[in-house]
Amino acid sequence: MANSVFGAIEAGGTKFVCAIGMSSGSIINSIRIPTRVPAETMADVIAFFQNCGRPISAFGIGSFGPIDLKPASSTYGFITSTPKESWRNFDLAGTIQRAFNVPVALDTDVNAAILAESQWGAAQKLETALYITVGTGIGGGAIVAGKPLHGLVHPEMGHIRIPHDFARDPFPGLCPYHGDCLEGLASGPAIKARWGIAASELPADHVAFELEADYLAFACVNWICTLSPQRLIFGGGVMQPHIFPLLRERTRSLLNDYVNAPEITERIDHYIVPPALGNQAGVLGGLAMAMSAIEKADY
Repeated sequence: MANSVFGAIEAGGTKFVCAIGMSSGSIINSIRIPTRVPAETMADVIAFFQNCGRPISAFGIGSFGPIDLKPASSTYGFITSTPKESWRNFDLAGTIQRAFNVPVALDTDVNAAILAESQWGAAQKLETALYITVGTGIGGGAIVAGKPLHGLVHPEMGHIRIPHDFARDPFPGLCPYHGDCLEGLASGPAIKARWGIAASELPADHVAFELEADYLAFACVNWICTLSPQRLIFGGGVMQPHIFPLLRERTRSLLNDYVNAPEITERIDHYIVPPALGNQAGVLGGLAMAMSAIEKADY
């Protein structure tokens, strides 16, 4: 496997990041493809890998969701009830498998990211950790006992319900399913809809970031009290550096020393952190999944 070449896909709501890499975690070549309707997007994705000049041994895909991850299901590998209507009930894994006839592993984009961080980044040597992305949507992936967490479906951490003070924030939320769930209140589109400007264009001292830190801190408390992760890793376009101090302070305040762990009470700067792999966490997770897929396959 040392000389094998693997394909990695980070399938996002706004772009697909496709990469060719080696088992060392090194990326040979990559491309960003805008997310349009499936037929157009997947044609570009397949063309990139077909023209890479080397045979692909296996693929790993980290995708926006929800996705069907049950191997026995008739819709395994499908994107299911996504808000992106043109992608509903689309066979993502099957499309790649039919095009290349090699093993294909699929998981959520955030599970892919936490897998990469556990192998090469900020979650190394940890048994339990979370990766949260705050951008076009909000999603969370977890490793538990060193493995990505699955269950009835897969974690949907962006759709938890959090306190919403309408007097302070009359914005109703924009999740098409839940209105003012975490994603509906704190995603990038929610910030832009509320303030009329994207988070990246707001000044660092804007009140928007205090509100954002509060909403994310409520979520952190829920995740800490239910999953007890050893680290929380926050990525995504909304998570600018000046949000982290606000988020850490508010999380510690809300916990009120109930979770009596020095990682929170004394070293929270090392507990709530940005990804060590930066914006490559998702695609490197795809690479890690591809390597795992070829090990399991009877090819």
